[in-house]
Amino acid sequence: MTIARPIPSEPLLLVEGGERVLVAADLHIGIEHQLWLGGASVPSQSGKMLEGLAARLEEVSPDRLLLLGDVKHNLPWNSLQEKTEVPAFLKSLSRVAKVEIVVGNHDVGISHLAPPEVEIHPATGVVIDGAGYFHGHTWPDSSVFEAEILVASHLHPAVRLADRIGSAPPERAWVRAPLSPEGLSEEYGRKISGPEVTIVPAYNPLCGGYPLDAAFREERGPLPRIVRLDEGRVYLLDGTDLGRLQRVRAIQAKMTGRGR
Repeated sequence: MTIARPIPSEPLLLVEGGERVLVAADLHIGIEHQLWLGGASVPSQSGKMLEGLAARLEEVSPDRLLLLGDVKHNLPWNSLQEKTEVPAFLKSLSRVAKVEIVVGNHDVGISHLAPPEVEIHPATGVVIDGAGYFHGHTWPDSSVFEAEILVASHLHPAVRLADRIGSAPPERAWVRAPLSPEGLSEEYGRKISGPEVTIVPAYNPLCGGYPLDAAFREERGPLPRIVRLDEGRVYLLDGTDLGRLQRVRAIQAKMTGRGR
């Protein structure tokens, strides 16, 4: 039996079956370069992220560290920051764990940046020891849905616990959502069933999050069609269970007056 449990108060997932896999998603190394181009000077977060992951690896001692997409940030090129930091980051982690990557939409050129000991899986996903992993920006291979549990990322899920003036910043969150038979049938042309999908929050704090309590205003790839997001259950990093997303949205609308 394969189970998944979040690391308390951290955007990290530990998947346990025959092996133990530590999952981190959406590191977006190099996002500071884009912020700099926009006029904001922000120190690189790769050192802090490396320190945090190394500490958890030592504590948890998993068989693998799986980086679930968007290890790097800039598109369509690799910035000088990425060319410097990504190889060093992955090399350091490889000294203490077997590192694997599922390609995300920002990972163009990652195979040229990753050291040879890092295993790279396609964007269509991979099944490891009974767990199916995919980033979520593209449709996964249908075989992924045959896994015991499913894990995705890409959405940077967050919620805003706002008061009446609606000024609270979004907080990173976990989502566990059932599959959407309608969406899957439309894409794959046949009935597909499977377990709930655990959607992992972004590991890089600079990524912020896309507030799930508000309707999506932009196309976020097929993941919102793969799962029934409104029926998903939302949890804060500290484990607080906020209930189903449709309930969270209703409460937020009432608190901010949008439900009047």
